[in-house]
Amino acid sequence: MFNGYPLSVFLCNTSGAGGWSPMVTDQEPWLQVDLKEQMEVTAVATQGRYDSWDWVSSYLLLYSDTGRVWKQYRHEDGRFVGNTNSEAVVQNKLSHPVRTRFLRFVPRDWNPSGWMGLRVEVYGCSYKSYVADFDGRSALLYRFNQKSMSTVKDVISLRFKSHQAEGVLLHGEGQRGDYITLELHRGRLDLYLNLDDNRLRFSSGRVAVTVGSLLDDQHWHSVQMERFNRQVNLTVDSHTQHFQTKGEGHSLEVDYELSFGGIPLPGKPGTFLRKNFHGCMENLYYNGINVIDLAKRRKPQIHSVGNVTFSCSQPQLVACTFVSSGSSFLSLPSAASATGGFSVRFQFRTWNPDGLLLSVQLNPEPQRLELQISNSRLYLTLHNSGRQKSEVSAGHRVNDGLWHSVSLDTRNLQITLTVDNEPSSAIELWEQLESKGSFYFGGCSAMNCQRQTPAFQGCMRLLFINRQPMNLNHVQQGLLGNYNELQFDTCNIRDRCLPNLCEHGGRCSQTWSTFTCDCSGTGYSGATCHNSIYESSCEAYKLIGSSSGFFSIDPDGSGPLGPTQVYCNMTEEKVWTVLAHNSTAPVTVQGSSPRKPHIMKLNYSASAEQLHAIVSGSEQCQQEVVYNCRKSRLFNTKDGSPDEATGEASCPGVQQCSCSLEENCIDMNYFCNCDADADAWANDTGVLSYKDHLPVSQIVIGDTNRTGSQAVYHIGPLRCYGDKSIWNAASFYQESSYLYFPTLQAELASDISFYFKTSAPSGVFLENLGLKDFIRAELSSPSVVTFSFDVGNGPVVLSVKSHLPLNDRQWHYVRAERNVKEASLQVDQLPLRFLEAPADGHPRLRLSSQLFVGGTASQQRGFLGCIRTLTINGVSFDLEERARMTPGVSSGCPGYCSGSSSLCHNRGRCIEKSNGYVCDCSQSAYGGTTCNQEVSVSFDMESSVTYTFQEPFSVMQNRSSQASSVSTESSSRAREDIAFSFVTSQRPAMLLTVSTFSQQYIAVILAKNGSLQIWYHLQTDRSPDVFSPALNNLADGRLHRIRIHRVGKNLYVQDIHTKYTLSSDAELILIRSLTLGRENFNEKVVQAASKGFIGCLSSVQFNHVAPLKAALTNRGSSLVTIRGPLVQSNCGALAESTSHTLQDHAGVMFVVCVVTAVVFIAVCALAVISRLLYQQRRAQRSNSIKEDNRHSMYTDYRTEMHLHNSVRDNMKEYYI
Repeated sequence: MFNGYPLSVFLCNTSGAGGWSPMVTDQEPWLQVDLKEQMEVTAVATQGRYDSWDWVSSYLLLYSDTGRVWKQYRHEDGRFVGNTNSEAVVQNKLSHPVRTRFLRFVPRDWNPSGWMGLRVEVYGCSYKSYVADFDGRSALLYRFNQKSMSTVKDVISLRFKSHQAEGVLLHGEGQRGDYITLELHRGRLDLYLNLDDNRLRFSSGRVAVTVGSLLDDQHWHSVQMERFNRQVNLTVDSHTQHFQTKGEGHSLEVDYELSFGGIPLPGKPGTFLRKNFHGCMENLYYNGINVIDLAKRRKPQIHSVGNVTFSCSQPQLVACTFVSSGSSFLSLPSAASATGGFSVRFQFRTWNPDGLLLSVQLNPEPQRLELQISNSRLYLTLHNSGRQKSEVSAGHRVNDGLWHSVSLDTRNLQITLTVDNEPSSAIELWEQLESKGSFYFGGCSAMNCQRQTPAFQGCMRLLFINRQPMNLNHVQQGLLGNYNELQFDTCNIRDRCLPNLCEHGGRCSQTWSTFTCDCSGTGYSGATCHNSIYESSCEAYKLIGSSSGFFSIDPDGSGPLGPTQVYCNMTEEKVWTVLAHNSTAPVTVQGSSPRKPHIMKLNYSASAEQLHAIVSGSEQCQQEVVYNCRKSRLFNTKDGSPDEATGEASCPGVQQCSCSLEENCIDMNYFCNCDADADAWANDTGVLSYKDHLPVSQIVIGDTNRTGSQAVYHIGPLRCYGDKSIWNAASFYQESSYLYFPTLQAELASDISFYFKTSAPSGVFLENLGLKDFIRAELSSPSVVTFSFDVGNGPVVLSVKSHLPLNDRQWHYVRAERNVKEASLQVDQLPLRFLEAPADGHPRLRLSSQLFVGGTASQQRGFLGCIRTLTINGVSFDLEERARMTPGVSSGCPGYCSGSSSLCHNRGRCIEKSNGYVCDCSQSAYGGTTCNQEVSVSFDMESSVTYTFQEPFSVMQNRSSQASSVSTESSSRAREDIAFSFVTSQRPAMLLTVSTFSQQYIAVILAKNGSLQIWYHLQTDRSPDVFSPALNNLADGRLHRIRIHRVGKNLYVQDIHTKYTLSSDAELILIRSLTLGRENFNEKVVQAASKGFIGCLSSVQFNHVAPLKAALTNRGSSLVTIRGPLVQSNCGALAESTSHTLQDHAGVMFVVCVVTAVVFIAVCALAVISRLLYQQRRAQRSNSIKEDNRHSMYTDYRTEMHLHNSVRDNMKEYYI
């Protein structure tokens, strides 16, 4: 029976049946509304059927110009919210109005205790339409009144629809080289624009700005281009690109005319340079001029080329959509063939790289023909008896979302396959074949299915069997063939990469039901490339055990700024971040004057925004300025008014040099030494430390043009220390208290991280509410942290449970993330919990209230304890400042472990005790009371240490279900962190191997030439990936530190600052063991494995396991296997100190020789006295140390609130 009813049923209709309700036997019913003419629809509203139990709770909305070809209106997750009873009116406003004549309401959910029932109302208004129809060989030319038209501002707007993916919409050019072209290309809209830029004029490849996708869908699309000077906005439908033209030109100069619909060749009527537009345009305006109206009234400014008509009569190519990859199919009977054999033609479009397009049984039996997409190519397979088969392939990247035509033909003892306009491929036959039974498109029924390929997901149209067209309307009405899980009259394809939800330049790729992000080379990781792979500061690198060197830091984390390279100096107590600029050597200046000054602009390795983030996030910054002068003044007058030269002052607004501030200038009548204007050389040197004036960006000198005048200046690098966010904390001591901040801007993605410590059993860390949506993180019980949110798909809850209580008054780390692909929750080093988002769910988190930290809007379930280092989307929140003005909250946090002094190092965890603190080094590769002692072991050729994992080691995943469907596809969870130091003179050498029960492995070796090699064997059916990040000889007897970090396919060797891409993002499945030294291998690494390792290994860490330390501290453990001699040593520390000493050895050799004699005599003279007093002093010192330790470790913890400020200033913690 026919499934649709073209009716208009309005709200509050109580006559007759009181609304629309389909028959129970109708398959996929819908209600169609004819508005009689094109209208601009802005909203729709629904009711249930009057006085009944019949209503629709969710529905799809489709629209069409003709009633033949339909398109779904995208309303976030695609579905509109309907009714919950039969009488209430539910209105849905359209986020972008749609201009259409026909609407279809397609029920998706309804009252389970009743049936479908609808009354509808449509809101909108009429609008004036001027339409022109271009047949692919025609154009409209708008001719100017003068020879050329030069404009600094342009506004061009139009609407178009077409069933072709190529065609020129607009073109104009000038003799100066300017041009503008608006063109459909591969279903997207390209804009080529040049304003007097000779580089583009003479270049072979023009650069296009591309907007939109799938624009060949036979539906109207709106286009608007706005240009002012070089600033351009290009909008297609609701997607806008903002860009700036290249070159120095500001005006667009076009000669004679603008053409619409094609580019005519001058002097050759009817000949065009590019493929013309084939379709309809509507309301075409050029700078306020209605071009179509002028053409319709035959005005002289408009010249028509070819056949342009003023009504839209484009052919309607009706398509159907295969919805399911498991059960969709269309079966059609074979039409009689007059010539024998059979032929099939059709068009398809899809995003999926695999899918069954066509299958048919053949005579003579048992033979079967299949046409499928595999790895983005078409494969035609003829299955004979047994397992014999013949196969040919054709096409390339046929899953690009464009329409592709396919033709199959059997004749002359061949089966030929033709794709688009490519050459045919053929399978040779021994005998003529005939089709048997029905042709199955897209899949097959359960009874006839023998496929291993998934069913086709996509669209098909223009189906012909034996040259007879197949009427899809008859199929829909049950008059022809059979089908399952199909949508008729519409190609419901969507571009999930528009807009691109991959952040930070991630590359988006898609299938029919989801999208994935390739984060290679971006510096970010995660499902949407949201998370920075770099630390935010040098301070953070120091906390994870790094030593001085060049590092990439990302000062705003997941924010928009991106990483930049800096030098981290960790040799002092303070960790300095050093940023160099382009003028490192001293610069000599002569001949400059105020009218023609010497100007030097300083360019840093970071952008201005990155510099600002680094400076503002540091505790202190400084930059040294050295100015040597001879008759070259800075300020000259006592009142500080500038004379011939300008410079930076050491204090803001003071305009005094450091000698004036310190009152030691050569001439105290002046504020600077150079202002004395002496013939002799003078010096003004200072350190700029006012952060608002840093860094120095420009030097201007204008007083070196007099006889004998000269200046030499040097600007040092920008140096900053401290990370203000790491120890920014607040203490909550009233359950009703909280801090509030502006609403989170977290519609599509948000990451939240912080540390907490508490003794309370529960409490809300933070909460932000919307009208219905919310996001919340809380301690729900003493051992459970919960992250919950609702974006419109129902509440989602992720929980991490610890085997130990979390309310132990120790610091614990929490990181929660939610994006359009997934949500995750990490607590300390516990297994990551994550949940995939539904493929077509609501993507946006809509919040409206303030962000509450430490409590809720209801002032219930507040948090009691400390929170620090709160960071959301890369923005650090200043808890201390807000706490100072909030009752019930104090800035900072009491306790020994709440400051920034280095109590525990190298991932060591500071543990509060009632009378002091201890360092938990269990997660660190280092030992000692403060986790700063290197754990080093000397190996010989036969030595090895094997750490066996107690149980299969892999990241646990929380696949908790939720009400809506959850996609099975997921981004890779693969992640490894490896760190160690070594000293050796042996090559080749085996350093470290990690192996799994599934025959995967990681190996780090030194090759024959001493270069470092990293082997990753993740897929056993492929060759391993081998990388050589350090080609120089590392078997040089010096200490070398190696840190390897992998996320998915991205491999980073961080201390060598190299990045590689693996061939697979597979996880290590069921890790078996980690071995240091000699190991048995069958791969090319066997030579290094057989040689073992002779030398020193130090501070070895794999993820959260420290195998070398475990070998020394748990020699009797069944997890640790030791072979050969193994000697604990301090070779790592000795090698490092030796390397430092050798650098300065030559410079101090002479001094050592002279001092040695003096030292020898002194030692001889003191030896006897020292020996006599040694035992007595040793006893006194031992007693003193015991008393000091007893005093520091057993301070009464009950006084910690009163001692908070002094403790925080003097005893601070490094914690990771």
